[in-house]
Amino acid sequence: MADTETPPAPVSTATVDLTSSKPTTTPHDLTTPDTTSQALTTTASTEVAQPKKTKKIIRRKRRPARAQVDAATFKIEQAPATGDVYNIWYNKHSGGDREDAYLNQTAAQGRCVIARDSGYTRGDSLPGSYFCLWFARGLCSKGVECEYLHRLPTVTDIYPSNIDCFGRDKFADYRDDMGGVGSFTRQNRTLYVGRIHVTDDIEEIVARHFQEWGQIDRIRVLTARGVGFVTYMNEANAQFAKEAMAHQSLDNNEVLNVRWATADPNPAAQKREARRIEEQAAEAIRKALPAAYVAEIEGRDPEQRKRRKVEGTFGLEGYEAPDDVWYAKEKGNWEQEKEMKRLESSGERLMLQAPEEQEEEEGFAGLVPQQEQQHQQPAGNGILSSSTLAALKGFKASAAPQKAAPVAGPLVGYGSDDDSD
Repeated sequence: MADTETPPAPVSTATVDLTSSKPTTTPHDLTTPDTTSQALTTTASTEVAQPKKTKKIIRRKRRPARAQVDAATFKIEQAPATGDVYNIWYNKHSGGDREDAYLNQTAAQGRCVIARDSGYTRGDSLPGSYFCLWFARGLCSKGVECEYLHRLPTVTDIYPSNIDCFGRDKFADYRDDMGGVGSFTRQNRTLYVGRIHVTDDIEEIVARHFQEWGQIDRIRVLTARGVGFVTYMNEANAQFAKEAMAHQSLDNNEVLNVRWATADPNPAAQKREARRIEEQAAEAIRKALPAAYVAEIEGRDPEQRKRRKVEGTFGLEGYEAPDDVWYAKEKGNWEQEKEMKRLESSGERLMLQAPEEQEEEEGFAGLVPQQEQQHQQPAGNGILSSSTLAALKGFKASAAPQKAAPVAGPLVGYGSDDDSD
């Protein structure tokens, strides 16, 4: 019996027509909906339905300053004179730099709250206005009608060194108790804060209360003595904080003693202050000089260093100009460029004015020959001949010098019989 092989079952293969652009559909495809087209239609409809987003800038107007006390019920009492000598120049007492012990223990009558009391006043519209002293103490009754500023000082508020931010004159020396306005001999940004209630978190309490008056540089607290030193970044903020925190209390019922701090004897602090003053001077110089010149001096521009190696020889082989010679040359070039720009700007103005001046000169030149021709025409019926008129053209009449009148003196011996008269 011979083995017979059964042929394999035919396998149905599906062919895809790549040349046809129309998709082939099957009966199953006819029954299923086209989800892709529905999704596209839904997306398009949602895109059309969504409104266009626009950014709207809301500019809030500054609020008016608030009157801190009622003028009808509150009266500002003038501090009693504590000086030993009456100064007729300042019209007040001087000397006796120690304050009254009783007044030094009395709490302040009010306190300024920047978030609640600050706002615009009439002083904002007056250039060169100072800050309100009574606003800093929390006792200003004028509010928006005040002619002084009711806000915190900023870095842009710069005043002369002999005047504080409230417009008061400084003195040559500090008072014996380091109170008052202060001295103009040095820039003092540090406040001495005494009589602080001693707690475990005393430094955090001092920082929280004093940071309301401006940006603080550093704080140092002597916990055992209840004394703190607060240094502000700006001197005007220290002046404002001194008046705002005088005789105030922190978290307890203490009465603070706020004074100007003396010069720190720590050598590290003195070096830090000197470095800060040098940085301020350097920043002022950077703003005054061009950026390229500053970058070359500080060595931040490699192209400038290459140019100096080439041009710094001044045509001499092996010569390298020292710093003062090179910087003098660069400064001369910079000043020359400024002068050229100034001349170019002035030259443009002259070029704009030149056509008008030229037209005026041409107009005058056209009038002069006509006048000369009129003078040169001989008068036929005149008395003088043309040759006489030509000779008189070069003649310039000069006024005859007048003789000075003799000075007549008094008639001495008038009517006498003396022959010498």
